[in-house]
Amino acid sequence: MRASGESGPMHQSILVAGSHGGVGQHVTALLAEGDYTPRAMIRDESQREELERLGGEPVVADLTEPSTLERALEGCDAVVFAAGSGGEDVYGVDRDGAINLIDAAGEAGIDRFVMLSSMGADDPDAGPEPLRDYLIAKAEADEYLRHSGRADTIVRPGELTDEPGTGEIRAAEGLELGEDDIPREDVAATLVAAIDCEPVVGETFEILSGENPIPDALEAVGSG
Repeated sequence: MRASGESGPMHQSILVAGSHGGVGQHVTALLAEGDYTPRAMIRDESQREELERLGGEPVVADLTEPSTLERALEGCDAVVFAAGSGGEDVYGVDRDGAINLIDAAGEAGIDRFVMLSSMGADDPDAGPEPLRDYLIAKAEADEYLRHSGRADTIVRPGELTDEPGTGEIRAAEGLELGEDDIPREDVAATLVAAIDCEPVVGETFEILSGENPIPDALEAVGSG
């Protein structure tokens, strides 16, 4: 954490859980391009070279194996959780894996935790049937984080696309599921911008493509 009067980010060494995923790769690259040191958490040693090319410092760990997380968090002062099971193990990874990392961050004395969640997690029963278990898992992980004592921010995007990011979004506590989509690159940029954005600490909000620059959108959420 920076000392008073110094320039640069307040948090500097960031653990990126899910760094090899679609959003996580963008997060890692954006952090590396900025004044951050991204510690890229991977499950497979074969992913190391790819994350190094993005500017990350790879560390092998497994969200489902809590004993591996202490080393992954060494030297970090914030966490971005961008991991996901891709529907293969939503309760084991999207819920319990997130909870394991929240607990490990607490034990390591790491306060700042930015969570990638999903639109629809506020009311899983109203979501599409194929996504019901996923939304329940995300909702339970979000709730655990909110009550963990961490300085949390929970970001819930709509449907993700691989279109180029625009740097502009809509952000609010309540947006309509299925109303629009958002590029993964813009989701990643929102997660990175949130790390040192004081107004969104303790906030849960949804994002879609829009017309507001990401920093302005986050400030508006925090002041709303």
